[in-house]
Amino acid sequence: MDKMTFENHYMKQFDEELEEIRTRLMEMGGKVEQQLQNAIRAIGEADSQLAEEVIKEEQLVDNMEVDIDEACILIIARRQPAASDLRLVMMVTKAVNDLERIGDEAKKIANHALILADEGGSSKGYTEVRHLGQSVMSMLSNALDAFARFDVDAAMRTIEEDKQIDQEYKTALRELATYMMEDPRSISRVMNVLWVVRSLERIGDHAKNLCEQIVFVVKGKDIRHQR
Repeated sequence: MDKMTFENHYMKQFDEELEEIRTRLMEMGGKVEQQLQNAIRAIGEADSQLAEEVIKEEQLVDNMEVDIDEACILIIARRQPAASDLRLVMMVTKAVNDLERIGDEAKKIANHALILADEGGSSKGYTEVRHLGQSVMSMLSNALDAFARFDVDAAMRTIEEDKQIDQEYKTALRELATYMMEDPRSISRVMNVLWVVRSLERIGDHAKNLCEQIVFVVKGKDIRHQR
């Protein structure tokens, strides 16, 4: 199992700074994970209050991204890291961007949850949201766990999960299209569900990006855009 090993530093403070940005990234990941879980729940339970909470928390996620980015810039300026240390700092700057984007998608899901709750009526498409949502939540959780342990093997397994998510997404699109053809009156409502599954598919892509960054920071290999 491939895992991360830090460089040996003569300054304990440098080690602490690297561990600090890693810890803060994990905290941001936990916040985003909870945001996504609540957004999916808000859809299934038609819970407007929960959806509103997800929307409000997005500003907190944005602030965390800015703070972590600033910490990374200071480390580069003060410590001039090299080798695996530099890769770690670069990885964190990219990972916080993916986490922020996941937060954005969770907010979009929450906005659609508000619309769907206000409209009431049919729950067509909710089964697809629940199934795809569970897969995406699992993938994001696995990606964060792989990062916490700098586990390349776990990261590669998680990357493979994106294929299943893409397949579930395509299946959901076909089901939603069928609903709209069978009942044209449902088009407006089902379109909101369609945007939800689109956001879920994008979150899977961002989780995949996180895993690719894990391989980069541990192995020094860029596997983006590779089959």
